Amino acid sequence: MTNFQREIKDHWYVKFNQNGYPHVQQGWVLPPERKAEFDPFILMADDWFKRGTFSDHPHRGFQTITYVIDGRLEHIDNAGGHSILDAGDVQYMNAGWAARHAEEAVDEDVIHTLQLWLNLPKSLKTTKTSYQNVRLEDAPIVNVENGSLRVYSGEVAGVKGPMNSLVPITMTEISLRAGATYTHVLPENHNAFVYMLGGEMDFGEAGIRLSKTGVATLTYNENSNAKGKSKLKIKAKTRSKALIYSGVPIREEVVAYGPFVMNSMEEIRQAYRDFQEGKFGGPAEK
Repeated sequence: MTNFQREIKDHWYVKFNQNGYPHVQQGWVLPPERKAEFDPFILMADDWFKRGTFSDHPHRGFQTITYVIDGRLEHIDNAGGHSILDAGDVQYMNAGWAARHAEEAVDEDVIHTLQLWLNLPKSLKTTKTSYQNVRLEDAPIVNVENGSLRVYSGEVAGVKGPMNSLVPITMTEISLRAGATYTHVLPENHNAFVYMLGGEMDFGEAGIRLSKTGVATLTYNENSNAKGKSKLKIKAKTRSKALIYSGVPIREEVVAYGPFVMNSMEEIRQAYRDFQEGKFGGPAEK
């Protein structure tokens, strides 16, 4: 039964820093200092960058979901992985125990990406590192009245997205024509947020309007079980596109420092020692 009606809990607009080259522009969709509110999500960055910004670097203890808005993203990892992602493609990474990779713009591209950091519970922080590319054409499309959904992860509107996250999440791109109405159904116990890619949409019974670069967290029933469903009413004021992400809170102590996300500062220090001692392997290079 679908009972819980979601509303916007808080909303804001991304403030961008003009960094120059190679990291042209950066803004926090989910600011890291507010990570306790976003559990299981830690942060989300909206970046424009050229080659040389995110060269070889390590990670441990969390997952990333990188959505390419525009340009070409070259992925290289030290396990021999190499791929190029285009607009609409997504890369999922489980950093697990020891990831070492590079995320670069191709040639002279200025690439525009969204990168979400998704926490891992303590029991999964030492899992094997893995990467998965979800191509635009591999994410199933659901046609709704005057619009469509593209489902990257989780079960939404009767289809299942191809992303193999280690923790239960949903990721949906919603495109609506002007005047369209749509009700998005999510697991009731998922913490969720919206990011506007373009246009204007009204959300919930209160009809709070968001436009491009608007972010909103949503109410949810954290005491519900996974079978409970919730509804979010959406109305497009103009031709619009938004991303909605949701996930089950982990409710553990989180320490995020540099490229690592662990449960204590001692575990962070150990991650730095392990990297310096070569336990993450050699550099990511072709």
